[in-house]
Amino acid sequence: MENLFNSLELGPLTLNNRIVMAPMTRAFSPGNVPNDGVVDYYRRRAEGGVGLIITEGTCVGHKAASGYENVPFIAGDDALAGWKKVVDAVHQAGGKIAPQLWHVGAIRRPGVEPGGDVPGYGPSGMAMPGKVSGHVMTKQDIDDVIEAFAQAAADAKAIGFDAIEIHGAHGYLIDQFFWDKTNVRDDEYGGDLAGRSRFAIELISAVRARVGEDFPIIFRFSQWKQQDYSARLVETPEQLDAFLQPLVEAGVDIFHCSTRRFWEPEFEGSELNLAGWVKKLTGKATITVGSVGLNADFLPEDGTANFKDAGTSDLSNLVERIDREEFDLVAVGRALISNPDWANKVKAQQFDNLVAFDKKQLMSLD
Repeated sequence: MENLFNSLELGPLTLNNRIVMAPMTRAFSPGNVPNDGVVDYYRRRAEGGVGLIITEGTCVGHKAASGYENVPFIAGDDALAGWKKVVDAVHQAGGKIAPQLWHVGAIRRPGVEPGGDVPGYGPSGMAMPGKVSGHVMTKQDIDDVIEAFAQAAADAKAIGFDAIEIHGAHGYLIDQFFWDKTNVRDDEYGGDLAGRSRFAIELISAVRARVGEDFPIIFRFSQWKQQDYSARLVETPEQLDAFLQPLVEAGVDIFHCSTRRFWEPEFEGSELNLAGWVKKLTGKATITVGSVGLNADFLPEDGTANFKDAGTSDLSNLVERIDREEFDLVAVGRALISNPDWANKVKAQQFDNLVAFDKKQLMSLD
């Protein structure tokens, strides 16, 4: 376990170990403001030994950013004051923390607050391929959303966060631009993957300009979508390289490479997973994620939103990959819901004391 718990310097960001708390939507922020329960939730994970906490998705200040009730925002005085309490508590516990900046895009349904009757916004107004259910974004809409992300990043830095993560995965807004099934635009933001990446590139560039050169930007992306687990943006390492390099040039420091099962190879002919390939191609630090510490992934293959229970699992494959320096950081999700002190228990090799994940645990912020 030694290499899993070695410290790591990533530019100005120094971490006590390689363990990251993965972002997980919890929806326990009434009025979209993190409260004392949220403060305690993150503080316990920092006390439990996590090196870097990436918060649940926190919506930027755009009228159509939110798609779910009671998710936190990172806009407005009350929300920022709530997050400042979270940041201070994590720092007092010896941890580091980054907010995940989020816009759900066309997945939003009218009626969700804040926003009321505002529809979902997307590159082509589609949450599902081929079905226009929301607003097709204009150039002004694109500029407004980019500004909202840049402002959220600046505010995050101002209240003491150690980095920010931009959510570009899982079929939400940025990923709706990436995916050819939900982006059928015929302007400069559509067409081939290079054109469909333009929105993300401009957004990352705007964030970088706002936070300066020495503030870490993490970018999360995925091949799979919540609309289609089999979806893929690229099919070869060469295509992946062409996709990634403009994101690096725009200002990404760390890539958070979302997969459902971290141990699965990304391309034929190599055992490297997605994070492994991204590190090899870009030289940037990468975070792997996907059922770490558990023996089952989070949702059934049929795509129904019924979370599955999962038992604990052996970590030998993970440790071998860390030892080979395939990736730099490991994001742990549901295992940290059932075990706030997962990192400390693993470091002490108290594996028999780890608690299995029960989906009922999602009903509270323990």
